[in-house]
Amino acid sequence: MNTSQLMTAVRLYGPRDLRVDRVPHPGPPGPEQVLLRVTAVGICGSDLHTYQDARIGDTRLEAPLTLGHEFAGVVEAVGPGEALDGEFQPLQPGTRVAVDPAQPCGRCELCEQGHPNLCRRLHFCGLYPDPGSLSQWMHVPAHTCFPVPDSIDDACAALLEPLGVAIHATDLAKIRVADSVAILGAGPIGLCILQTVRASGAEPIFVVDQFPWRLAVAEELGGIPINFREQDPVEAVMAATNGRGVDVAIEAAWADHSIQQAAQMARLGGRLVLVGIPGDDRFALQHSVARRKGLTIRLSRRMKHVYPRAIRLVQSGKVNLQCLISHRFPLEQTPQAFALNDAYRDNVVKVVIEVGR
Repeated sequence: MNTSQLMTAVRLYGPRDLRVDRVPHPGPPGPEQVLLRVTAVGICGSDLHTYQDARIGDTRLEAPLTLGHEFAGVVEAVGPGEALDGEFQPLQPGTRVAVDPAQPCGRCELCEQGHPNLCRRLHFCGLYPDPGSLSQWMHVPAHTCFPVPDSIDDACAALLEPLGVAIHATDLAKIRVADSVAILGAGPIGLCILQTVRASGAEPIFVVDQFPWRLAVAEELGGIPINFREQDPVEAVMAATNGRGVDVAIEAAWADHSIQQAAQMARLGGRLVLVGIPGDDRFALQHSVARRKGLTIRLSRRMKHVYPRAIRLVQSGKVNLQCLISHRFPLEQTPQAFALNDAYRDNVVKVVIEVGR
């Protein structure tokens, strides 16, 4: 095989063992597929979980894996027959698209009931054994592609995925106008949730984190920052709400003690939405707090058909994704990008890998 048949991909071999490899080009796409030239990939908190432990939840790495599930690209070729995008329109080569990394079967009980995010046969880019987007080219199902307008650049198109997660979490929270909200975690997901609940009419919105630079972004976006290194976040929220608590508490951090804090912040009869993924695949919650408050607890799994809404939110200016991007790296420097993000160095908020850079 000559070098023209190879491409660059970044693969994880074990905990924190990320390598830049030369791998075979995927070749022409099959029926209902497209060949995508990847342009931008965001590093997600779930990528960091896999990077740190070579697993996420009970899914373990058993062979080298190309990471990456927040991505955008350009359609290079379409497979034989009709290739319809996520809005059931024919895809054409040259189209810039954002890609939903989830690939549900469309035929199981959960898909039929309108819950493709819970599909029994779900494939997901960058989750073992399915390769992800940290490569120059890849095959994706046409129906997972959503064309993006020129007003949304490649990096922001990649970040439509975390925005989609935020929209789904906001849907689960059933936000009403003037609901009070506490968000635990001011990473990219938490900052997207801040913007989606605000767009839904929530007020006030408390945002809890330990990094001052992330809290500064939260404040710029209309949140009330609380640094848990400087004050007890539960006491701060309860004091600000005159002991009532918030209507909705959303955990969007690492799902450790933050889950218990979120439950303590919620009012009697309040709603608790869990978005974060715990590193040890367990979460602890004091039963009496949740029971005596009569909390409604929802666990959020990814999203379902939210890309059209995400695109409209960015186009209208109701959501700012550009302000989340703190670092950009070329594909060949992905190991350094992960190391920086893992250590939370250099005021990192969101890292984007610019594949064609």
